[in-house]
Amino acid sequence: MKWIAVAGTCAAVCSTISFVPQAWRIVRTRDTQAISPVTYSFTVTGFALWTVYGLGLGEWPLIVTNSICFVLSAFILVMTLLPRGKKDAVADRIDPSS
Repeated sequence: MKWIAVAGTCAAVCSTISFVPQAWRIVRTRDTQAISPVTYSFTVTGFALWTVYGLGLGEWPLIVTNSICFVLSAFILVMTLLPRGKKDAVADRIDPSS
């Protein structure tokens, strides 16, 4: 049974971390041209629903992991949809050095 917990933990870490490089790249470059808003809309919705599902089951691993993924993917979606000036303002607040 322990290997199931290890597999689940590794999956949660990989899923969560997978959005960080994209989000950071957007902050640094402000480039979102290659990102599909439709795809990210489905991704954000999926993570929101997984979070609700986890809440319904009372399963903290589902809740925490999917909540973090929701926030990161929603950030990417919002940055993709923002006009350039607002995108720059958000990125400047997060990383004023770029």
